Amino acid sequence: MRLGIFSDVHGNLEALNAVIEAYKTENIERYICLGDTVGYGASPQECCELVRPLASVCVLGNHDAAVAGRMDYSYYYDAARHALDVHAAALDSQNMEWLKGLAYEVREGPLSFCHGSPVCLEEFEYIFSLDQAAKCLPVYEELAEVTFIGHSHLCKAFALTATEVNEVVAQKFFIRRAHKYVLSVGSVGQPRDYDNRASYTIYDTEAQAFEFKRVEYDVETAARKIFESDLERNFGNRLFIGV
Repeated sequence: MRLGIFSDVHGNLEALNAVIEAYKTENIERYICLGDTVGYGASPQECCELVRPLASVCVLGNHDAAVAGRMDYSYYYDAARHALDVHAAALDSQNMEWLKGLAYEVREGPLSFCHGSPVCLEEFEYIFSLDQAAKCLPVYEELAEVTFIGHSHLCKAFALTATEVNEVVAQKFFIRRAHKYVLSVGSVGQPRDYDNRASYTIYDTEAQAFEFKRVEYDVETAARKIFESDLERNFGNRLFIGV
C-alpha cells in the first residue's frame, strides 16, 4: 500500500492544494496527517475542511491541541498565541470537535504515527538531531518499526539499533532489517530548511520504501492572505525563504 504522509499544514491552503495535486500522480491509497493542520497561516478552516475527509489517520499536533483547548499555550510567544486565538475563532463547530477528538498516536502494525517524539507524546518534543533521536534508545523495545513524526518542519530520517542512532541522508531509501526508524516528514505549510517548497512524503508498505518529496506552490498568495489578516506579518515573510 502506498501511503501519502504529510504534516504541519499550518493553515496554508495554497501549499496544501499543491501537495494534494502532486499526490494525485503518485497512486496513493491512503493519506496520513501527522498534525498541526492549524496555526500560523490564514486559512485554518479551509485546511481542516480538506484534511478531515482526506486523511484516514490524523493525529494531534501541538497547535491543534492549543486551538482545541487541550493544552496550555500561555508560554508561547505573543504572535503565536494570537494566531491560535484567531484560528480558534475561525473554526466551525465540526472542525473544532474533530481537533478535540484527535489521538496523540495511532499505531498500525509495525507503523506509528505521531506529531512529536514518541517517547512522551503529550510533551511534543522535537526530533531533528542525533542527540534528540538518541532519547528514543531507552524505549527502543517499545518503538514501532517505523515511527513517522512532524513538528520540527524539517525533513530528517534516523535509523536506530538498540545501542546507536545514525542519520539517513538519502531522499529515497529502503527500511533495513534489524533497525527501527524515526522519520520526520517536514512541513506542508511552513518549511524551515531554507527550501520554501511544500514538503510531503510517500511510504510504500510492501516495498518498505520511503521518499521525501517537494512541490512548489503559490507562496505569494499564501503570504498576501496573512498580510491582509490580523496575523503577524512575519508568518508571511518566512514563507518566501523557508524558515
